[in-house]
Amino acid sequence: MVIKEIKAKSILRKHKRIDSWFISCYGMNLYRGCVHNCVYCDGRNEKYQVKGVFEEEIEVKTNAIDILRRELRPSLRKKPMKKGYIMLGGGVGDSYQNIEEEYRLTRQALQLLNNYKLPVSILTKSTLIERDIDILKQINEQSRILISFSISSSDDEISRIFEPNVSLPSERLQTIKKLKKEGFSCGVFLLPVIPFITDTLEIMNQTLKDINDAGVDFIIFGGMTLKKGRQKDYFYQSLKKNYPNLLVEYENIYKEDKWGQATSQYYASIHETFNVLMKQYSIPKRIPPTLFNDILSENDCVSVILDQLDYLCKMQGKRSPYGYASYQISQLSEPISNMKFNLQEIKGVGKVTEGIILEILETGTSKYYEKLL
Repeated sequence: MVIKEIKAKSILRKHKRIDSWFISCYGMNLYRGCVHNCVYCDGRNEKYQVKGVFEEEIEVKTNAIDILRRELRPSLRKKPMKKGYIMLGGGVGDSYQNIEEEYRLTRQALQLLNNYKLPVSILTKSTLIERDIDILKQINEQSRILISFSISSSDDEISRIFEPNVSLPSERLQTIKKLKKEGFSCGVFLLPVIPFITDTLEIMNQTLKDINDAGVDFIIFGGMTLKKGRQKDYFYQSLKKNYPNLLVEYENIYKEDKWGQATSQYYASIHETFNVLMKQYSIPKRIPPTLFNDILSENDCVSVILDQLDYLCKMQGKRSPYGYASYQISQLSEPISNMKFNLQEIKGVGKVTEGIILEILETGTSKYYEKLL
C-alpha cells in the first residue's frame, strides 16, 4: 500500500437536494481510494477521478480537519447550513478503513461535528467504528447519530472473495448488536447483492434472518452496477478466477448501459425475491421518518418521504408520480405549508399526491407510505 498525503481545497460537499438514501444534504471524503478492496466497488470507476491503483494508492487529506473547521464556522458561511444528517463517508473510501487507526481523521471530524451540535450519518464496513463509541454517544445525546453497515450477504466465505480486506459480515453484525445495546439507531445497506452469488433465495433468506437477529432499524436493498472501464474490468478478473461459469450469465444482464445498470428484468426479479422474503419481518425498507422528522425542514421531510415512496412503488413494479413531485418540492423557496390550499399548482402534484402531502404535514408520515415501508 502506498499512502499519499495531500492538501485538500475543500471537504464538505453540498448536494443539490436532500439525499433520501442517507437523509443528508452534505457529505465528505477524508480519504480517496480504499484498502478494503471490495471487488465490486463503484469507486473504481473513472468518473470519480481516483488516481492510481484504487486499493493500493490511498490519498489522505491531511489538512481535512482545518478545512472542515473553517467550512462549519457560521461566521464564515454565506448561508446557514441546511438541516439534515452530515454524511461521514462516501463512494471513494471508507472513513473507517485501517489507515484511520493512524490518521484518526474520522474521529477528529466527529469531534468537530459534535462541537457544532450537528447530526451525523455514517456508512461503513469496518468494526473500527467501535473505537469511537464515546464520541458517538455524545453526538447521539445532543443531536443524533445514524450508523449503517454495508453488507452484500452474511456469508463469510463469499465475503472473503469479494471483500478481501474488510471485517467479515459476521463481525459487522456483532458490532451492530453492540451498538444497538449502546442505544444507537443502526441499519444495513444490503447492497450490492452480487448477481447469481448473493442474490439467491437461500443466501438472501439467511442474510435477512441474520440481519433481523442483529436488531436493525431498517434494511435498504439494491442490486449491483458495473460501469464500463476499471470497475467492470476488475470485477470480471475476480469472476473469471472464482466463478468462471457465471461469465455468460453476466454478459446477458450487463449490456452497454452508461450507468452500469443490469437489465430491468434482472432488477425486478431480485426485488421481487427481497419483497417476498421481507414479509416475515417488520423492518422498514428505507430509513423511517421517526429517524428524521425532527431533523429536516418540512419541505425536505415531504421530499424525502415522496422520494422513498417512489422507490417503494417501483420496487413492487408499480408506476409512480412521486419522484417528480419530490424533486419539484425540493426546489421550492417557501415552506410548503404556505401552499397547502393550492398544492396542485406544484408540477407533478395531482390529487392523490396532494392528499399524501397534507397527511405528511399533519402527521409526519402517510398511511400508504407506512404500508409499503
